[in-house]
Amino acid sequence: MLGLVLLAGVSVLFVTGLVSYAAYNPNLSRVNDTTPDKGLLGFYLFAWPTRPVWLYRLTQGVHVTLGLTLVPVLLAKLWSVVPRLFTLPPARSLAHALERLSLLLLVGGGLFEFTTGVLDIQLDYVFPGSFYPLHFYGAWVFFAAFLAHAALKLPTAVRALRERPDAGGGADSLVSPRPAPPTVSRRGAFGLVGGGSLLLFLTTAGQSLGGPLRRTALLAPRGPADPNGGPSGFQINKTAAYAGITPADTHEDAWRLVVTGRTGTVRLSRARLLQLPLHSASLPIACVEGWSTADQWWRGVRLRDLAALVGHDGAAPDVLVESLQRHGAFRRAALRADQVADPRSLLALYVNGEELSADHGHPARVIVPAAPGVLNTKWVARLTFGDLR
Repeated sequence: MLGLVLLAGVSVLFVTGLVSYAAYNPNLSRVNDTTPDKGLLGFYLFAWPTRPVWLYRLTQGVHVTLGLTLVPVLLAKLWSVVPRLFTLPPARSLAHALERLSLLLLVGGGLFEFTTGVLDIQLDYVFPGSFYPLHFYGAWVFFAAFLAHAALKLPTAVRALRERPDAGGGADSLVSPRPAPPTVSRRGAFGLVGGGSLLLFLTTAGQSLGGPLRRTALLAPRGPADPNGGPSGFQINKTAAYAGITPADTHEDAWRLVVTGRTGTVRLSRARLLQLPLHSASLPIACVEGWSTADQWWRGVRLRDLAALVGHDGAAPDVLVESLQRHGAFRRAALRADQVADPRSLLALYVNGEELSADHGHPARVIVPAAPGVLNTKWVARLTFGDLR
């Protein structure tokens, strides 16, 4: 039973993980690509859509919430499987050696993926290197080991299904000829695992689902509602201080938005931006760690209108967005033409009726429907349309 739950759950995790990677548009520009050496592993990539606006919130919320909920199931399954790694002799044949190797990679890959995932959710980056390539390549190792192990164990599984419940089996049988006395009943074991999964769901799911469950998301760093209160009282990952943004950088006398395109470059002050047609959109922010906000009311200049200022009057081009941020990942990000063209894609100047706060990206930030949070660049300094180098 635990194996079936893991099989279904891990399959969903693998698919939603691949979808999350596609949402970054890694094949659009190297600034978006955290795994430039992926080669054929990026065979499935597609242009990430902007509709529905809650798409990334859903897929990544499922990925993270399900992953956390499956932790007790994984631990229980490992408790029953790991002893087989230490049985002797270590290999009775080539097929048995391959089966043991696949099991080792399967167990190691599963532990690695769940551990790095949980650490990323908790914003605790104690592992070496970047989370993105580690988790991406780890997922493919785990999936390859899973396929190999399933293929190698298929004959044994078929034989086990044909055995009588009281029949003994050989060395590869799933039925033990001399089972040890149980230390816990089957019902008790399932209750313990199910209770642990339910507890993790209740204390983390609110960061993705919102609503009343947000108040119970005690184990989620971005779980509680209204962390600061007021119109700007919704979750963030990076503060202005962390990004190295100072008041001098964003002062109205110093800050200018540099927009470059087909006909040249224009420099726009915030006052000049406010003279352009302003539009509003109700959009959430959703991040790779699984947390998301409720819909916020953004107001600003459409990205496609800014593209038109520099000669892109027809079809909107791709755009490279650069931040004032001095360090950290995704200070530069690329957006596809369809994202630029969407009327809800804004260079936001206001949120929920007030000017953006420093931590939410003042004086201007990008907000794009259905895009991962890191592509909604804050403290925007430059927009380059049509050239993603």
